[in-house]
Amino acid sequence: MGIFSYILKGIIPIIIGAVVLYGIIKKVKVYECFIEGAKDGMSVCLRIFPYLLAMLIAVNCFKASGAMDYFIKLVKPGVNLVGIPPEIVPLVLIKPLSGSGAVGVFTDLVKSYGPDSYLGFLSSIIMGGTETIFYTLTVYFGAVGIKKIRHSLWVALIVDLCAVLIAVNLAAFLIR
Repeated sequence: MGIFSYILKGIIPIIIGAVVLYGIIKKVKVYECFIEGAKDGMSVCLRIFPYLLAMLIAVNCFKASGAMDYFIKLVKPGVNLVGIPPEIVPLVLIKPLSGSGAVGVFTDLVKSYGPDSYLGFLSSIIMGGTETIFYTLTVYFGAVGIKKIRHSLWVALIVDLCAVLIAVNLAAFLIR
């Protein structure tokens, strides 16, 4: 095991140590600043909690009502046309809404098709290359009080679609 391996395993403590050392060199009260940051973090949590709770309830209602299944059936002909496998549609649809829901769908895909299959590679790339858009917009925009997200939402959805299309091609290339 080389030195690089040890550095990778200890990268987080190294970064924390470097930040603390830099603060000490600059004569900053590191512990007091840490405590102030923690207090600010708690106030941010309290401000974003209502937005987060509303988003989680909406996602669970969407899944529990069966609307997700109907939507998947509706879009399957279109996704076949652009080359997205129908088995991936639930992951593509749930990932912008819920990270934990996407992990569940991803786990089912990997168990069903295997981690080294085309669908395993594709779902892995989608999990790493896309974002939980609605969660992110809800939390971050809600935390700073932005209510009009129209343009940001459309740009995020278009970028997410581009990431899925790139993932389809990248997974096909990797599986060769």
